[in-house]
Amino acid sequence: MALFNLADAADRLPHAWKSAILARSGDCNIKILKMDRQPYPDETHDYNEALIVVSGMLRLSVAGKTIEVKAGDMYVAQAGVPHAVLEGSHGVLMIVDPVEDGC
Repeated sequence: MALFNLADAADRLPHAWKSAILARSGDCNIKILKMDRQPYPDETHDYNEALIVVSGMLRLSVAGKTIEVKAGDMYVAQAGVPHAVLEGSHGVLMIVDPVEDGC
């Protein structure tokens, strides 16, 4: 099994908010991305998506509520529910989502 330093993996990414797949586990992608305090528009998936903050903080807007996900916390964005990233989100985010209809 490979060993990953998540902060280093995120630092090597050329752009914020563009995830890279680090590994796969079963039918799930394990992705990493860096957040740069800029907002990211609403998105909706047909699957649950785990958002794990490695460092910093993720600020989400979900159903009119602001949710702050801090380092060490995980938020599961439910299938079919729009979620947007609010300004000020920063640090390193890990995402776990299905490869294709898996996970």
